[in-house]
Amino acid sequence: MSTKPDKATTSRREAALAVGAELNALLSASRALTERSAAAFHPDLQPAASHLARWLYSYGPAKPSALADAVAMDRSSTSSLIKQMKAAGLVESTKAPDDGRAVVVSLTPTGLSRTAEALDLRGTVFFERTKDWSTEDLQAFADLLGRFNH
Repeated sequence: MSTKPDKATTSRREAALAVGAELNALLSASRALTERSAAAFHPDLQPAASHLARWLYSYGPAKPSALADAVAMDRSSTSSLIKQMKAAGLVESTKAPDDGRAVVVSLTPTGLSRTAEALDLRGTVFFERTKDWSTEDLQAFADLLGRFNH
């Protein structure tokens, strides 16, 4: 009895390995782009500050604890980053409308502008990489990624 895999199994394994290699390349490129866009947001802050800003940009003001939970960051790190972002004029704190004892963090106009610029950088790179793709290719890519992610 042979333990050698058949051709169909080998082909599927090779295809899966090729997908893994391409995903690794995508994740590496994404990490590098995240670093670049974080530096565009503010070169003196940790990249995690850009992550907080992107969340606030997308979802609006939040209590620091809710922000920490939303981005899966510990509360002490989030608090430290918020202090640094305040000092840089990127966020501000106001009293929470539903609880005068709590505060809500929001982006300042400068923070909004810097976040938009960092997001534009990410978008520019994506559009540059796909500029020659047909709409059908883009849709097929989106469909396959959707299937993969769910």
